[in-house]
Amino acid sequence: MSPEISKHIRSAALVLTVLTLSAFLLYTATDSDRLSSVSFSSSFATIFPSYLNYSSSSNPTQELEEILKNASMVNNTVILTTLNDAWARTGSIVDLFLKSFMLGDGTRKLLDHLVIVSMDERAYNRCRIVHKHCYALVTKGVDFHQEAYFMTPQYLKMMWRRIDFLQTVLELGYSFVFTDADIMWFRDPFPRFFPDADFQISCDNYLGRPEDMNNSPNGGFNYVKSNSRSIAFYKFWYSSRETYPGYHDQDVLNKIKSDQMITKIGLKIRFLDTAYFGGLCEPSRDLNVVCTMHVNCCVGMDRKLHDLNLMLQDWRAFMSLPPDLKNQSIISWRVPRNCSLDPLDIPVPAPPKMDVKEEGED
Repeated sequence: MSPEISKHIRSAALVLTVLTLSAFLLYTATDSDRLSSVSFSSSFATIFPSYLNYSSSSNPTQELEEILKNASMVNNTVILTTLNDAWARTGSIVDLFLKSFMLGDGTRKLLDHLVIVSMDERAYNRCRIVHKHCYALVTKGVDFHQEAYFMTPQYLKMMWRRIDFLQTVLELGYSFVFTDADIMWFRDPFPRFFPDADFQISCDNYLGRPEDMNNSPNGGFNYVKSNSRSIAFYKFWYSSRETYPGYHDQDVLNKIKSDQMITKIGLKIRFLDTAYFGGLCEPSRDLNVVCTMHVNCCVGMDRKLHDLNLMLQDWRAFMSLPPDLKNQSIISWRVPRNCSLDPLDIPVPAPPKMDVKEEGED
């Protein structure tokens, strides 16, 4: 073989070797990236399992029905509250809410029937830490994690999403007590409910008769039985948001409570006495009979937190009294305190600007 041919063979072999090595290195790098990606996803799922579980169910209705079934009382009744990140943080509203059940008279057992409906991922993650019945209510294109300032578009979306969800619960065959998380539970409310009412609701102001339509309802606490009448009513209530645009659910309820449609549906409405179901608008004066107390008529989470803590202190002081002193009612609420300011005098910060997509909304 001539030196010239030998030289060409060596050159070709060198080129082939370089190409083979390059292809091998490229494959190794690509495979490494793939393995790194799998490893990262696996680690992320291990560290934050609830993140991947949040809203990942292929059938949210089936998941909801399973949660309701697990939390239900023998008569297919559950207790529901909604929660977003602003109220779910450590030391915030939800901690005091759950604490009231622990301190209340015969209310601890009711926690087994409470479902916390989380409006955003962070609230859901916190719920998984502090409670056993948690449901992630996802609204496509809307993030509810920040504090929803009263009557802002974000607040209205949240309130109407709640009404829509409660209709779904009724359609699944479950009756419910809905409670805002800024309501303290001091006694079992069920003995105080009207046995023959379809829809019963707390009041900001109670005029003395449960059937009086001039009572001022408060949507933060109600007991609703699942039947054809209540389902038709919730559909009518939800659709009425279009008749009264810019109003929240409670104001719309106040407008439709005497509507002829309610008579046509046959819904039996009763209003709950503030002696048992009170709030800062109209407190329950007798701690011997109070069931719940709502921090209504109060703007701003810091003010709510202050008065909620004061309320729990008053309750603890009352429960520590011997029976004869309890009957003398020597302890009364010290609230409203920070919440006693005129809401018009309270500086409410402007809500943060956010891009809210309308996709998927009715």
